[in-house]
Amino acid sequence: MRREMIIRAMAGSFVTISTILGYYHTEYWYLLTLVVGLNLLQSAFTCFCPAEIFMKKLGIGRD
Repeated sequence: MRREMIIRAMAGSFVTISTILGYYHTEYWYLLTLVVGLNLLQSAFTCFCPAEIFMKKLGIGRD
């Protein structure tokens, strides 16, 4: 599986889980949603994604 697809799946999962936790547990989980959204936005303009670098070092996914 391509790294890009894995990163999109991770981001979508984080947003979904943090939204559910924010609704049912505490509103502070919405901060994780904000961080993920801001990271996606900055990576669209800078092509820098910390998760991609981390995955490359671990050998996860293919280019």
